Amino acid sequence: MLNVAIKAARAAGALINRAALDVEAVRISQKQINDFVTEVDHAAEQAIIETLLTAYPGHGILAEESGSQHGSKHSDYVWIIDPLDGTTNFIHGFPVYCVSIALSFKGKIEHAVVYDPSRNDLFTATRGRGAFLNDRRIRVSKRTQLKDCLVSTGFPFRPGDNFKQYMAMMAELMPRTAGLRRPGAAALDLAYVAAGYCDGFFESGLSIWDVAAGSLLVTEAGGLVGNFTGEADFLEQRECLAGAPRIYGQLVGLLGKYSKFAAAGDKAAVRQALANGQDGADEGQAAAADEGSTTHPDSAAEDTQTRPNVAP
Repeated sequence: MLNVAIKAARAAGALINRAALDVEAVRISQKQINDFVTEVDHAAEQAIIETLLTAYPGHGILAEESGSQHGSKHSDYVWIIDPLDGTTNFIHGFPVYCVSIALSFKGKIEHAVVYDPSRNDLFTATRGRGAFLNDRRIRVSKRTQLKDCLVSTGFPFRPGDNFKQYMAMMAELMPRTAGLRRPGAAALDLAYVAAGYCDGFFESGLSIWDVAAGSLLVTEAGGLVGNFTGEADFLEQRECLAGAPRIYGQLVGLLGKYSKFAAAGDKAAVRQALANGQDGADEGQAAAADEGSTTHPDSAAEDTQTRPNVAP
């Protein structure tokens, strides 16, 4: 099954690379403000679905552009597909985008492929068998202190997104980390956490096809993934947090209060802070400076912050 998924991802990648040679000629339409779809998305998705259903005609399909109109509606096996994650990057010629394919069996992700066609990077994972980049085993980073970490995210871009809250979350993290990055393709962000290129990742507003494959890569590489409060059942909750185990725990401690699943008291405190126009930056810088002066590099103090609730 994994080999069939790789074949499908490479077929889609070939179409994407061909279109990238003349991206100005690609037809683009807008699903909603700042949310684009191209003829390449549709062609890549069609190539993936054809490859998968030729091999497994009885399987179900859940794809970003065509939903579940293809494949069996009642199969325990469902392929979850994002044919081109990072479409906005693609149409600008910014080479950070990927193909994401996952296979779920009875609601659990069993196989994952994330393929970056511009770099020919192939990330794969099978439940219980580890995660790989181009057939080489990958692991999440070994960093244990947030101040040494690179954390990736995705900025809100849709009308109605809570921009103020996102600014507050960034103000919490910026002074406490080595850097915050926004590459623009969530599936690739998760693959990079799995490979140890980034130490953590968080984003809200994501759909299941954005995170299904990447989440298995992270857990098979030894990392943790869940929602902002650390709950492991996150695939359809539209918020995702991932990282190396110690870093994940610290991110939950900082971002948990911004979750839609946070305790009522935490939500009220965040609403109050936003209403008062506080962005948390001054407090964040002060707290980060304080942490830096009191934390010994070998200390396990960070690990005692809010522990995530993670399924085994």
